[in-house]
Amino acid sequence: MRRVTIYDSMARAPRVFAPRVPPRVGLFVCGLTPYDEAHVGHGRVFVVFDMVARALRRWGYRVFYVQNVTNVDDKVIVRAAEQEEDPLALSDRHFVSYLHSMERLGVRSVNYYPYATDYLPEILEQIQQLIDREAAYIATDGSVYFSVARFPGYGRLSGQKVEALVPGARVEADARKHAPEDFVIWKAATPGEPEWESPWGPGRPGWHVEDTAITNRLLGPRYDLHGAALDLIFPHHEAEIALAESATGQAPLVNYWMHGGLLMMNGEKMSKSLGNVSSLEGAIDEYGPAVLRFFYLNAGYRSPLDFDPDLSLTEAREAYERLARPAGRIAELLARDGEERAGRELPEVDEAASEALVEELDETLSNDFNSREAIALLFGWTRRWSENLPGLSEFSGEALRLLEAPYRWAEEVLGLFPRADSTRSGAWATVVPVAIRARARARARGDYAEADRIRDELRAAGVALEDDASGTRWDAARE
Repeated sequence: MRRVTIYDSMARAPRVFAPRVPPRVGLFVCGLTPYDEAHVGHGRVFVVFDMVARALRRWGYRVFYVQNVTNVDDKVIVRAAEQEEDPLALSDRHFVSYLHSMERLGVRSVNYYPYATDYLPEILEQIQQLIDREAAYIATDGSVYFSVARFPGYGRLSGQKVEALVPGARVEADARKHAPEDFVIWKAATPGEPEWESPWGPGRPGWHVEDTAITNRLLGPRYDLHGAALDLIFPHHEAEIALAESATGQAPLVNYWMHGGLLMMNGEKMSKSLGNVSSLEGAIDEYGPAVLRFFYLNAGYRSPLDFDPDLSLTEAREAYERLARPAGRIAELLARDGEERAGRELPEVDEAASEALVEELDETLSNDFNSREAIALLFGWTRRWSENLPGLSEFSGEALRLLEAPYRWAEEVLGLFPRADSTRSGAWATVVPVAIRARARARARGDYAEADRIRDELRAAGVALEDDASGTRWDAARE
């Protein structure tokens, strides 16, 4: 396994990556709250961690990558009421749309997308553990709150001081709380909202506890790597640490915290709440998935990135086209003639340069996933061969394969320069089962129109479903 350094947000410094049980790596990334279509800010986060998972796997680590789905939440409920739609149907619909965008972007590294509502037993168990340890308390209406005062380490990730959490700033004033900074982990039922039974009365889980219940079940009480955008450090990740460590008594919850920089628009964070969002699917349609991936990765993942369709995306498209020109010509020649094509062999100096560049690319990226510097190295290789594009046709298939090696590294790790013969079934193997589960939930609640819509959208995308007594089978057409 390659030596990797990661900038750890908790340590506020780079650290050598050392999994708890090498070569296995447990990776959790905070996923979508699907109350609306995904925007380009979401795309940046998930492309970055797709790269992280791809790279670690290349370097010999066995990554189990979990990305949760917050399918019940205040935002989901409010939006569903506005649209007169069932909240769970709304979240299913937007999540299936999100998966379609991820497939187009080549984000195929996630092993499992757990829905919050599928982990109610684990959530209830964790809440009961917190109550038993006197880290949480039951309010008069049956809601359950976590007592921040019972966790002395609260604030160490963000640097936020508890005494600074005054009502009206970053916490809500609530007469049911023992202290302003306490937060809800079980919300008592409200008429017209989804609810589940619990020992404390009907209700639904709070935001933070779903993540820790899911990770405890799938990755254990302690795991290796947690990723997300910078804006989730407080209060979400502080709450995760407090909940998990208080419930299990084991620490630290996470050995390494990775936080990506925000996508900005006109100097402000891109956010649905601010109304300054740009559709992810629309950006893919207009600029293409490869250009958008290039745009995201041609910047340090911890740096803010300004999204300007008229400037930054146009520049990204032009730069990517320059970068891809030799790769495209080599792929074209190999597709036409195969690796057995006749021609002159590659000079030893160029063969050695290709091998050395691949090693340099790995070494560069292993330094806190420095994709910007790796892309700069690829530009150097492209400039070398762009000066004589017609001359590439003189080389043999073996020579072209050697020249192509740095571009194939970029395909494997960065998701750039995808070939037309890239295996599609591997991607469908992740995406389709999630859509099938969403369809099954729709049928279970009697929403047959939604179930038919999911089936029809899969059919339009080239996936056929077949239902029988044993369940639902699927098959993806080959293009």
